Amino acid sequence: MDRRDKSVNQGVAPVTYGQGERPPRGDYAKASADYTCEQDWAQYSAADHDTYRRLYTRQLQQLPGLACDEFIAAVQQLGAPDRIPRFVDVNQKLQPATGWQIVAVPGLIPEEAFFALLAARRFPVTDWIRKPEEFDYVVEPDVFHDLFGHVPLLFNPVFADYMQAYGAGGLKASRLDACELLARLYWYTVEFGLISTPAGLRAYGAGILSSAGELRHSVGAPEPRRVGFDLRRLMRSQYKIDTYQATYFVIDSFDQLFKATEPDFTPVYREVRAQIASHGEVAAGQVLDGEREFAIA
Repeated sequence: MDRRDKSVNQGVAPVTYGQGERPPRGDYAKASADYTCEQDWAQYSAADHDTYRRLYTRQLQQLPGLACDEFIAAVQQLGAPDRIPRFVDVNQKLQPATGWQIVAVPGLIPEEAFFALLAARRFPVTDWIRKPEEFDYVVEPDVFHDLFGHVPLLFNPVFADYMQAYGAGGLKASRLDACELLARLYWYTVEFGLISTPAGLRAYGAGILSSAGELRHSVGAPEPRRVGFDLRRLMRSQYKIDTYQATYFVIDSFDQLFKATEPDFTPVYREVRAQIASHGEVAAGQVLDGEREFAIA
């Protein structure tokens, strides 16, 4: 049955909370009511596959010493690096491992649709790939960012459960008018999170792992501030979507992240709103008194 309903999704602009100069792109006319679409693998040109190959090769070479071990161990599950994978092939490995599937979407999608997919253990992957002039940096997630950056850690059972819990929490947050606070959690963990390991700081966030420049910047550059993960502080923290991050939050383990975000967020939202009302939001790059700050090696 054709589930396409253009009246549901056509013309609905995705909501973003970071600050940037460019509007989001994406052709929603081909999307179903839940914003998913078929991956038209035949649409990819030889140049598209070559862009993916070059991106994959570059990032893979940089992972040792910068990416967390869990990511490095799982990235090979994406299949051959010389072409954009077929999503059905990735799902043949992913679903038996953690019960997740990846589904194609035409670009950024509205919050509730995104949350609903995550809650159902379906991760939305953009079906288009960046243009040659965007090789080093693309503002929006493309197929390389979503596949290479996000999907490998969905093979990790603890992180996979965290992502589903985030989706379920997002559906509730939309009813509590708290989506912006929850978006900050996603930004500073799933997209731009760091983890402390015995070997030093390592990246686990997809926005870092899929970016050649930010991978080195996040772990080794002297400019950004790296502070210990604190849920309420994080929810007060501003960010930008079109520059390297000025602040990174550091977790001690994926178990810590899951346990810290497992309880009901309703009282957390109230506390954070009260803190913002009394003390304001925290600017990107700002370190508060008494915070645990991580120094680079």
